[in-house]
Amino acid sequence: MKIRPLPALAIAAGLALAAQAFRPDRTNPAVVAEPSWDSPRTRALAQRACFDCHSHETIWPWYSNLAPASWLVAHHVEEGREHLNFSAIDGSENVRKMIKEIRSHDMPTPDYRLMHASARLTEAERDSLVAGLERTFAPHLEPATPVEEHGDLVLPGSPATGIPPQGVTRPLAGAENPVPGL
Repeated sequence: MKIRPLPALAIAAGLALAAQAFRPDRTNPAVVAEPSWDSPRTRALAQRACFDCHSHETIWPWYSNLAPASWLVAHHVEEGREHLNFSAIDGSENVRKMIKEIRSHDMPTPDYRLMHASARLTEAERDSLVAGLERTFAPHLEPATPVEEHGDLVLPGSPATGIPPQGVTRPLAGAENPVPGL
């Protein structure tokens, strides 16, 4: 069976046109509470690299008007605001996770950096943003757990393993003990 290009193209165009009828919500609610930034530079870096997905100050790009890109962009923004919203700070933010993701280049996401050159932070800018966020959120920072300090390392006795520490009576000579209380 031979596929005829013209009817197939017409069907594809019709489907693409019909998809435009299903528009996601692209709103910017009012800013409820913003952090007390440690400096204007920290806010400017966060605005450049984070605000489009993690605030109510999203600048919706032209392609967010076209399905299926509009669905993907709206989903990213909705998910980003759920995890951290600089426009609705309430003290429950997971600051350590946010900082870890910035340091490891997981945030901003690679696809966002691809489409937004201004979000491509230099190492110096990344370090400045992390330091500024640490100062900004210092009242909310809890002491790091061993898992947070050592990346994916899961130590015996940590809640992640459910295995109680066995045979550990003291730290190794000359080494600091990463598990408090042991």
